[in-house]
Amino acid sequence: MTVAELIEYLEEQDQTLEVKFSYNSGDYWRTQVAKDIEEVETGLVEYSDYHRLDKVVDNDEDGTLVLLLS
Repeated sequence: MTVAELIEYLEEQDQTLEVKFSYNSGDYWRTQVAKDIEEVETGLVEYSDYHRLDKVVDNDEDGTLVLLLS
């Protein structure tokens, strides 16, 4: 998803809605939990074969610039 796509989606939403970050808790039941977003920043990511996902990397490494919600 790009920032432009996110903005387009958010413009259609009720502006009083709270925003949370959801993820799998890792428990037996694979419960989806939701955490408050405390910070929004840009950062670098690169694909990790071990995790089979992008991982955040240090600013001095090669990576793709993305918007990070934490």
